[in-house]
Amino acid sequence: MHTVVGGLVTIGAASMLAGHGGLPEIYTGYVAVCYALVAVLSLIHLDKHAPHAHFGSANRITLARGMVASLLGGTVPVVTGLDTGTLWAASAAALLALVLDGVDGWIARRSRMASRYGQHLDINFDTLMMGIMALLAWQSGKAEVWVLAIGLARYVFVAAGWVWPWLNAELPFSQRRRVICVVQIAVLLVCLTPLMVQPLSSLAAAAALGLLLFSFTVDTLWLVKNGAGKPK
Repeated sequence: MHTVVGGLVTIGAASMLAGHGGLPEIYTGYVAVCYALVAVLSLIHLDKHAPHAHFGSANRITLARGMVASLLGGTVPVVTGLDTGTLWAASAAALLALVLDGVDGWIARRSRMASRYGQHLDINFDTLMMGIMALLAWQSGKAEVWVLAIGLARYVFVAAGWVWPWLNAELPFSQRRRVICVVQIAVLLVCLTPLMVQPLSSLAAAAALGLLLFSFTVDTLWLVKNGAGKPK
């Protein structure tokens, strides 16, 4: 039910925005496609929300982040035609999603509604947001095609887990991992603003990518060191 309501609100907002600030009428269709992905992600691991009977405020906030990501994702095919005001609005929307990312987990813990489902939803939407922001950076000319590695890194790591199952072992909580995730979105957000131009935008994105690769390297080495990669 929450996913359906979120979809109606998101598509309704897109319909109102379409035709303004360089957004074509087809923008609504692009947003609908993005939200379809959000809806699928919101249903994955739903069984792991047990024993909670209610969706919870924290998950509603996380879903709101997915709604914002959908509105931003709809701009990817048309970002080069957006006017300055719309680019600033897109940057503000990304900032809102970033702020909400720091709120949902806190509310889940405070309300005692934390669950594996909420954790998976949070990670999936973080990854989706990074992918969308990386696409916007590339399509707007703020960085070269390599910036897409920021959005693809986690998917590559998960895919590698199909080949080497030991990569699927649960990692301990890491504040470093959380901070670097926030840095990725924050840097790409700044790159999207009209103030950031080449070559500074590329340098900033490259630094963010370097941090992300460092984080994945640390996690992989931890798995190896703790025997996850050794045959039993």
